[in-house]
Order: sequence, then structure tokens, then C-alpha cells
Amino acid sequence: MRMTRDEVLNLGLAILGGLLMRWSFGLHPVWWLAWVAPAPLLVAVLRSTRWKAFALALLGGLIAASANLHYLSIVMPLPSALLVVLLLALLWVLVVGQARRLMTATPSPWAALAYPLLWCAADTLLAHLHPDGNWSSLAYSQAAFAPALQIVSLLGVAGLVFVLSLVPAALAFAAVRGWPASRVPLAASALLMLGCLGFGYARIPAASAPQAELVGMAVIDDFIGPRVPAAKVEGIWSQYERHVETLAGQGARMVLLPEKIAMLHQAEAGKLRQRMATLAARNKVWLALGVGIDDGRKTNHLWLFRPDGSLAADYLKHYLAPPERDFAAGSRFEVQAIDGTRYGLAICKDVHFAGMGRAYAGLGAQALLVPAWDFGEDGEYAARLSAVRSVETGLPMLRAAREGLLTVSDAYGRVVLETASAPLPGATLLGRMPAALTFTTLYSRTGDVFGWLCTAAAVIMVLRSRDNHVRARKAVQPVPPAFP
Repeated sequence: MRMTRDEVLNLGLAILGGLLMRWSFGLHPVWWLAWVAPAPLLVAVLRSTRWKAFALALLGGLIAASANLHYLSIVMPLPSALLVVLLLALLWVLVVGQARRLMTATPSPWAALAYPLLWCAADTLLAHLHPDGNWSSLAYSQAAFAPALQIVSLLGVAGLVFVLSLVPAALAFAAVRGWPASRVPLAASALLMLGCLGFGYARIPAASAPQAELVGMAVIDDFIGPRVPAAKVEGIWSQYERHVETLAGQGARMVLLPEKIAMLHQAEAGKLRQRMATLAARNKVWLALGVGIDDGRKTNHLWLFRPDGSLAADYLKHYLAPPERDFAAGSRFEVQAIDGTRYGLAICKDVHFAGMGRAYAGLGAQALLVPAWDFGEDGEYAARLSAVRSVETGLPMLRAAREGLLTVSDAYGRVVLETASAPLPGATLLGRMPAALTFTTLYSRTGDVFGWLCTAAAVIMVLRSRDNHVRARKAVQPVPPAFP
């Protein structure tokens, strides 16, 4: 069947939109492109009939979601990775399809709000209900652009999702309905975008953040598993000891090592704990490191030792990544004062969830201490995503990741110091911890109120639209003849 000129144009717009979204919302997002990327796809579906719009949305969603296929195949079996890509594509279909229905059925220019409200609803529900949270949130496309990111200190990630989604919705609305009918959404999107960026530039101080204590990090990518030869195991631990001694000799008051350096049985864990306690005492430093323990129940620990060698905290990871779903999750929060700064303890994926940051802000923490283990390909994305928690709550972060980055970030999400991890002999970083904010952020006090309000508004908009559709259908039905 031969395609019409309009159908060819719509297909081209859907492919273009999918490609722009692929570059905007993957592991290496182009932050400025994310502000307009979905617009071509929205134009295509708004110009199409229902089923053609579904096909175009699915095509654009698959192109966009496929950006993460290789990464997903690293962290899970290929069939599961393909399923996740399909589900992410279907999420685009759901949001874009419902937005199309609402925007075409409603004559009001405020119908352009459907798309950002639906994305806020989806993002908020994923953040609270999905085991991986809103890991692929549109908002994280802005994680490396601090001015746009500052709105999360007020409204959380949902606030940034709303502003980021309103711009392409207004552009698509204008492309389909024309300028006269689109002045309101275009003006609103422009004002909100300028307000968001203006607030961000005003909030970030021109000078770098005041500095606190001198801290160090050491990371060796090599993992100590059950099949690693004993000589290599000893080589890894000996190298970590040398790194700690060097950093302590350079003045570090605390040294952070990465997540799950080794997977140990209980007896081995006891010996290692004593060895690390001795290392901390010998160098008179606070020492934090991550280990996994398998005593019939697998657990992921963060040990924090005092300078006298005593164990200050034994924290269990709360949120588990796909490869460790068989681990037991922790539920206790740990806050430890180190040289006048109160550190909240977390492990890797824990800080992918906004609730962790809010919980620690509520407990009086002033910074976050995070050992991590990334997957190489997602190293930068994971570091930037984690730093969003700092902006939400005003807590700077010290994060040391195997197969990732060693990063010090401040309360505004800015990277203060950073270097890449490496295999033996590893990588180190020495610098001063940025001071925390002297005030609490609005988001740390109110949480996801804005996200839930957007969710409620989206539900009301969908229900009212369906109700109006049913009434319209009843209105055009012929009246049956009276019974004789």
C-alpha cells in the first residue's frame, strides 16, 4: 500500500524524534537537546489517526529506548534486557498516546499540559513503586547542567520533568494548531524555562563552596570473588593498604574505599574486619569500605572504622541492583560525626532514590558517604544521577565507585574533584569535602508533593476526557422509538 505524503512526513518526524530522544535520554545525554527532542514525535502523533499514532509512538519509543540496550545486556540476561527496552518504549507509547488523545479532544490551549502532567505522573509512580526507581527519568538528562538542576531543591525531580516536558509539548501544539491557538502554552513554557534557568543561575554561588575536612578515596576495579587466586587476593588488599597509608600521610582524615570489594564467608569477614581495624588505627584515619558477606544469607555492607580501630557503623544496603536481587536488604540509617561533619551512609543504588536523601536530611546529616560499584559504561551517568540527591537536600557527596568514577560533588550538584577508577594498582583522589548548606531545602521538607499533585491532575484530566467522550457518544445515538 502506497503511503501518502503526510504519512511519509509523519514517519520521518517519528524517526527524527526517536533519534533525538535516543541522544537526549541515554547514558550520555546531550542536555540542551533534551529540551526539544520529543517535539517531532509529538507532532507526528498529533497529525495521525489513532492506530497510526500508536505505531509511530512505538517506533519512536523503541529508537529512544534502544540507546541503553547494550548497557542493560551487561547487568541482566539479553532476553530481560530486550524486555526492558520494550517496556520503556511502551511507556513512551502510553504517555505520548494519552497526551495525543487529550490534546486532540480538548479545544483549550491548556490541553498542552497533558504531556508534562502525564510524564510527571509516570516518573513519580516509578520512583515510588519500581525496584529500580525512576532510573531513566527525563530529568537526569540535565544532571550535568547545574542551572537546570536547581529546581529539584524546590519541587524534586518531578518539577524538572514538568518544565522539561512542557517545552516540546508547546512546540508540537503550535506546529499542529498554529500560532493564534498556541500563544498561551508557548508563553507559559518560555516563562517556566527561563524561570527555571534563572533560579538555577541565581541559586548557585559564583565562588566555590567552602571547604571542610581533607578526605581521600582509593579504588581498585578488581573484584575478589571465590575463584580469585590467593596471591591476587593478597595483592589487592595489600595495595589498598598502601593507598590508605599514602593518603593518610598526605593529611586525609578519612579514606573511602568502594562497594563490595570482596564477597566473603563469615569467618573470612571476621579476619578482614580485624585487618581493616588495624589499618585504620595504624594510620589514625576514619576508614570506610564495602564488602559482601554470604553466611547463608547474602548481605552488602559498609563498614566504617574510627581512627582507634573500633567499628563505628555496619550499614546494610537498602536498594539492590538487578545482579544482587537475592541479597537481603537493610532498613537502618546510619549517621556518623567525623571531624565536625555528620555523614549519612549509603551504598551505590541507595542514592538513586530521593527518599534516602530526604531521610538523611531529616536525621541531621550534613554530607553523604557512598561507596559504589558501577558497570563501566554507566559510570558518569551513575555519578551525576547520585549527585542529584545533593541538590535535592543540600548534602554534598563523597562517592567512590569501582568501574566508575571517584567523585566529590557539592550541594549544588557541581563536581569539585573527579577521576576515573582503574584496575590494579588502582586510582586515588585527595581533596577537601565541600561544606553543606546552612539551610534545608524546600524539597527536603515537603518531599514529592508536587509530583503527587501532578499525578492527581493527570488522573483527573484523563477521567474527565473519558467521561466527556462517553457523553458525546450518547448524544449522537438515535433515540429509540417509543413503545406502541
